[in-house]
Formats: sequence, C-alpha cells, structure tokens
Amino acid sequence: MTQTLPELPYDKNALNPLITEETFDYHYGKHHAAYVNNLSGLVKDTELVDLSVEEIIQKGYAENNAALFNNAAQHWNHSFFWHCLSPNGGKAPEGKIGELIVRDFGDFEQFKEQFSTTATKLFGAGWAWLAQDEKGKLEILPMKDAHTPLTAHKKPILTLDVWEHAYYIDYRNARPKFVESFWEIVNWDFANKNLKI
Repeated sequence: MTQTLPELPYDKNALNPLITEETFDYHYGKHHAAYVNNLSGLVKDTELVDLSVEEIIQKGYAENNAALFNNAAQHWNHSFFWHCLSPNGGKAPEGKIGELIVRDFGDFEQFKEQFSTTATKLFGAGWAWLAQDEKGKLEILPMKDAHTPLTAHKKPILTLDVWEHAYYIDYRNARPKFVESFWEIVNWDFANKNLKI
C-alpha cells in the first residue's frame, strides 16, 4: 500500500441499498481520499516517503505523532475495510474462519451478537475489529478513532467502520441498523485469507 487512494474492489453501486453510491462518494471519495492526501503531505520530502503505510503507522504511534499516526492508520484501516465487504458476501462463515469462530466463541450466532454489540456500543468514533492474537486465538476489539490491531501486535482479520461518516447518509443516526446490514455483505473469503494458520 502506498500513499495513493486504492481502487475499490467493486463498483460504488455494488452494495446498494445497504451501502449506497452516495455513501461511497463521501466515505471513499472524500474521507478516505483526505487521509491519503494528508499523509502524502506529511511524508513528502522526508525519510518516511519510502516506508510502507504499516511502517509509518508504527513510527507515528511510537513517536506519539498524532497527525502522522491518524492519517496513516485511517488510510490503512479504510483500505482494509473495503475488502471486508462484498456483493457476494454474507451468509455463515465457511472454511477455517468458520472453524475458529466456533472454537473461540462457541458458535456463529454468539460471535455475531458479541461483534454487533461491540460495534454498536463503541462510544464516539472508531472501529470494531476481529483479530488474531499471537497464539492464533480470535478476539473482538473495540478500537477508538484511528486505532488498529497493528499497534497491538495482533493480526487484523475483519473490521467494521463505525465512524458516523460510514453510515449517516444511508442510516442517519441508526448505527445498529448499519451494523445489522454488515452481516449481509461481510466478506468471509477475505477473512480466510487474513488468517495466520
């Protein structure tokens, strides 16, 4: 990943009506693009320009450089998030991710309820993450603002953006309805690819 806005993995109208083209125009075309542009400006003519976004995140975090960390992390988080959604997604998880969800949460319904509650109740802006710890166990992480499992030495598997700009156009202030719609478009194939075996 570089300091450029990546292409979406589907058309902007592919997730309609759950996430509309207008939301993508703002969320992807304005918010995500702004993080990329800000990050490009911050690293221009510095030794950071040749680092990966992941390396910039770690550097910004370690040095408590809020502007650098926030813009790099939000660029990375959003680039990851777009792949967590798919017009062919939804249903119950299959493959290794399905096995690990049963192992670590009891069953899919318990996992879904716990993840949904985490996403709905996260105060203010942030992200609900499914991640793997260093031993390979799945866990749900509520993370404020731009924070990401990368700085906690955990492997991101899936995420849901619960910043208000992710859902306000389509759902107004009804975050629970947005969270509910996530389960119809969640990309389990992407989750399987992210697992560390």
